[in-house]
Amino acid sequence: MDPSIAQPFVSLKVEQAKRRCLTLQDEILNSLPPSKLAGAAKLTLLRLLRAELRFLLRLPSPSTPITSNIAYFESIVRVLLHPELTHASRLCKPVPSSSAHVDIVCTFRSSPSWFIVSARNPAGSRRTSGLLLSAAERTLLAARSAPITIRPDSVFLVFSRGVSDEAASTIRRHLGALEIDAEIENLEEGWIGVSSWVMEGSRWFEVKIESENHECRDEFPISASAKDEEDEVNLGKNAFCDLIACLRLGRDDKVDLINFDTTALIAMVSGISNGHSERLLRAPEGEMRQRFKGNYMFVIAQVTSELEQPILIELKVVLEGKKGIICESVHSEFKELISMCGGANEKLRAARLLKHLLIVRDSPSARICGLPTTRKIAEKNKIIFGTGDHWHAPTLTANMGFVRAIAQTGMSLLTIEHRPRALTGF
Repeated sequence: MDPSIAQPFVSLKVEQAKRRCLTLQDEILNSLPPSKLAGAAKLTLLRLLRAELRFLLRLPSPSTPITSNIAYFESIVRVLLHPELTHASRLCKPVPSSSAHVDIVCTFRSSPSWFIVSARNPAGSRRTSGLLLSAAERTLLAARSAPITIRPDSVFLVFSRGVSDEAASTIRRHLGALEIDAEIENLEEGWIGVSSWVMEGSRWFEVKIESENHECRDEFPISASAKDEEDEVNLGKNAFCDLIACLRLGRDDKVDLINFDTTALIAMVSGISNGHSERLLRAPEGEMRQRFKGNYMFVIAQVTSELEQPILIELKVVLEGKKGIICESVHSEFKELISMCGGANEKLRAARLLKHLLIVRDSPSARICGLPTTRKIAEKNKIIFGTGDHWHAPTLTANMGFVRAIAQTGMSLLTIEHRPRALTGF
């Protein structure tokens, strides 16, 4: 190409790459919710992206050909935005004690998964295809030999710009991969075939890893209760009744499960969440400090939060159409706390709530049991969250200390955060 033409052409490409870096940085900061990406993983991605931007800013000459990684980072974010991908705990790092590189460690379709993401031109050389195949083989070997705490159920290969049919055949043959359709379609309200998530031109392959991470859900809960119309009348019709009415009852295995820890149950029955916030705020400060002792400021913060954003409305969106489960440990702890600290109305709501939940045996998954017990990863919480993991169910919790500690181990665990609420004695 004529240098007089090449120089402005390359300059334009550099400026475009810079703008793409800044746009992607904004998307990472503002469009990826906490449920998608752990804090440490987000920092890793931002650090790599900013390093890319510094590289572009330091280019010595506008006529210098550029090789940018921005398409790779864009592909990572696009995969993260898949509706069925959550809780990415590790990004763009080698597997511990291995030379294998994994782009995303996450939960995909309720199972622990690793992703290898390629943004290379599908018309690349045979040597490039061979290198990618070798990298995938190393990753699969690492996955099969990884400690059970981080071992995936599947390794996914995502080619964001597609891959040739010849290369796809090689991947299926050499790796035992199955090509999957990753697109999500919105079938609601009669709008059939309208895609709500696409990664146009991409091809996805899945390799199953033999794993003991998730046992089959071949056992039924140990107890389940039916509705009690008398309690329904006593409680009246309010936000709490609307909330528990949206939970599915029975033992239909096709219904999505959601696991509750004790903090979630308390939040649902608390007087703060059920109409007593203004009463608490109007009460004399001395009386409040006497009632709540050292937790006074904690309770006031919850009351203020509730008046601004009622929590039961938020929880209803999360729980709609799902079946709630609790393990035996949560059942015992919740009943004890309600007995000691709950007021008359809180006790009535607690009894009503338990009749809408299935109680399952304490059955923590093998990978949660494989974690060392520490001050931050207590045995009690391993049982509660591990039981949810065993049932492929996200755990609804306000225990963010435990969630952060789990993320620091490199494990992806299904959790849903809620704001904390305390029992009031009302």
